[in-house]
Amino acid sequence: MSPDMAKVLIVEDNPANMTLATFLLQSAGYEVLSATDAESGVAMARDRQPSLILMDIQLPGMDGLQATALLKADEATRAIPVIALTALAMKGDEERIRAAGCDGYIAKPLAYKAFLATVSAQLGKTLV
Repeated sequence: MSPDMAKVLIVEDNPANMTLATFLLQSAGYEVLSATDAESGVAMARDRQPSLILMDIQLPGMDGLQATALLKADEATRAIPVIALTALAMKGDEERIRAAGCDGYIAKPLAYKAFLATVSAQLGKTLV
């Protein structure tokens, strides 16, 4: 699979963040799937098998860490890397994010070059 065909699922409830992330990914040649809550994100991950999931941590209802733990516990989605999108940048947050099974995290607000570099690096690991 070539990187330009990689499917990236964004789970994000903030419309502005979703629009920005979608725009950045599409301009870099990725196919974008989107969900606005954890439950539909988990279901979409199972159905569509994206190459990478970008998971907002602060979601309504089930949060992104709970959703990531579910994805990592499920044989069908365990291998899909999950990158946390988080405005939380306090001491201990990275440990919580890693403990939930996330493969990395991107701080919000999104700095587009760092955002795309992280996505590209994570996909590079899985698409070799």
